[in-house]
Amino acid sequence: MHFTPTYSSWLNQVERWFALLTDQQLRRGVHTSIYALEKDIRDWITTWNQDAKPSAWTTTADDIPERLASYLHSTLGARCLSAHP
Repeated sequence: MHFTPTYSSWLNQVERWFALLTDQQLRRGVHTSIYALEKDIRDWITTWNQDAKPSAWTTTADDIPERLASYLHSTLGARCLSAHP
């Protein structure tokens, strides 16, 4: 099992960006062809990049072990405690 704490991975930021693209452009759009879809995506990216902002990291490296311990205790700790009376 691999656990990545909330907001600690750049991948979370990438996933969030694609979610915005999906919510703001793809679900609302009517695309009559692949070319129209690609143009709409490229136009949205161009607009997005005109007001680009860096990601704001809210979790420090020191917070990650504490959050991981809390997560493990809440998920695995309950099972371990019930298995051992």
